[in-house]
Amino acid sequence: MERTWRWFGKNDKITLAMLRQIGVEGIVTALHDVPLGEVWTREKIRDLREYIESYGMRWSVVESLPVVETIKYAGPDRDEQIEVYKESLRNLSAEGIHTICYNFMPVLDWARTDLLHDNPNGSSNLYFSYAEFAYFDIFILKREGAREEWAKFKFPAGVGEGRNVLAEADELAKTMTPEKEHKLVENIIIKTQGFVSGNFSENDEAPIQKFRDFLDLYKGIDKAQLRANMKYFLEAIMPTCEEYGMNMCVHPDDPPIEILGLPRIVRTEEDIEWFLNAVDNKHNGLTFCAGSLSAGAYNNVVEMARKFASRTHFVHLRSCHIFPNGDFTEASHLGGRADIIELARIFEKENPQLPMRVDHGMTMLGDETRGYNAGYSFLGRMFALGQVQGILATVDRELGIPYQQPGFFD
Repeated sequence: MERTWRWFGKNDKITLAMLRQIGVEGIVTALHDVPLGEVWTREKIRDLREYIESYGMRWSVVESLPVVETIKYAGPDRDEQIEVYKESLRNLSAEGIHTICYNFMPVLDWARTDLLHDNPNGSSNLYFSYAEFAYFDIFILKREGAREEWAKFKFPAGVGEGRNVLAEADELAKTMTPEKEHKLVENIIIKTQGFVSGNFSENDEAPIQKFRDFLDLYKGIDKAQLRANMKYFLEAIMPTCEEYGMNMCVHPDDPPIEILGLPRIVRTEEDIEWFLNAVDNKHNGLTFCAGSLSAGAYNNVVEMARKFASRTHFVHLRSCHIFPNGDFTEASHLGGRADIIELARIFEKENPQLPMRVDHGMTMLGDETRGYNAGYSFLGRMFALGQVQGILATVDRELGIPYQQPGFFD
């Protein structure tokens, strides 16, 4: 697989010169300075592409060309925004960029409650606590119906047996401070969303009310309706994808659970099978994020990889560990539920040219002091990339695929 890295543009504290030295071949990025809902012009795309190429790498994958909320909830300007999207696709194709990772998650791009959760070895990782998220939902967001929903919440078989998340949230309320609440808001809304060309910014003065306003857009939208809206979007853009050779690959819901009363439609094997069949076109594909999928106890990640490899256009190799109580954390790239070694075998057999990035990594050895985006450390991801490059070299030898360390003697 092509070794890629998510990079956040020219202002990223991690430079392209650094990435070239550690074996990165392709860059995964976006035009983060273009406001939501505006066309990505060919000139802006070319400028960033040529900048990346000046460092000996290529712009491999767009992550992400955002699908604005009005497309997801079928607002009055949905068709107008789809036309904007198609124009951006045409411009990307003209500059030789043909793989688009996107998501169809309402409101939130991804969610964690702790961005620096301590690991036994002294590093830290992203972490999701159900009790803390329930507290956020009930006591900070004050979402209508939240308490009743958490009272009925059930974990998948095998985890969280006997756990009462609502009772735990109520217990948290007894010791919660304004400082702790502020940190929870930052972790869930600002620090995980503000850097991904999404709905929220680090400059938002009233993020909680803004969050509530976005949730209101989805009142009356259930899973069936969100599926219908996704199908409408895909059917509308597929002729453009066919004509210009654009591969769309949706990212699974992260985490793959129903939260905040919002429908989630890309979280299980059945969900993936549905959208691939709903618009049965080779350009309608999947970003196989092993980390997101492995956070769901009901997902057999290896079997899903075998089943959907032929419709996978992009791979995120990371792994999650689910604790007995149901909470989960990002795991070592050699551990967790995802079995990255077997995933590498599956995808190398299917298509050894697939772009792959290690996705999130540990925060380690001072990463936490350098202002990196949450989940996107340098040393932690470099460590993960080294692990995965070793896996790929071994798997390629097993399969008889020539392996050459990127950046050496070429």
